[in-house]
Amino acid sequence: MVMELDIQEIMQRLPHRYPMLLVDRVLEMVPGKSIVAIKNVSFNEPFFIGHFPDRPVMPGVMIIEALAQAAALFSFEGQDDVNPADKKTAYYLVGVDGARFRRPVVPGDQLRMEVVADRISRVMCKYTAKATVDGQLVAEAKIMCAIRPVDE
Repeated sequence: MVMELDIQEIMQRLPHRYPMLLVDRVLEMVPGKSIVAIKNVSFNEPFFIGHFPDRPVMPGVMIIEALAQAAALFSFEGQDDVNPADKKTAYYLVGVDGARFRRPVVPGDQLRMEVVADRISRVMCKYTAKATVDGQLVAEAKIMCAIRPVDE
C-alpha cells in the first residue's frame, strides 16, 4: 500500500510543530518499509538568522532531524499502540552513523528525503537515509531511533 500525506495528516502523526516540524509533504509511503517526503526550505526558517547571516545554509543537524521525522511517519503507520504524536509514546533520535554532507542546502531548495527501514522493532529502529535537491545528493546517513513510553 503506497500512501501520500499532506501537512494536516503529518501533524496527526508527529508531535513536532513550528519551528521543529521539518516534513511538509509525503509523496510516497509504504508503511513499515520506506518513505519519500519533502521539506520546502524557506528563508523564513529561524536557523537562518544565525547560520549564516550573509550566506544562509541549512544546518546538517536539521537535515538529519528532518530525515528522522520522515522515518517516524512510516515506521508505525497502522499500529494503534504506537503513535509518536500521542502523549504516551516518545520517539527519539539516538544514533547517527556515516553522516556525509555533500553540498549546502539553501533557501528556495526543496529537500527530497528518502528513508528505508533496515530494522524496525518495538524499542529500536534503524534506517538508511538520504536527502537530495534537484536530483543531487546533499546528505546521507544511517540513523537509529528509540521508542520509549512516556511517564505521566
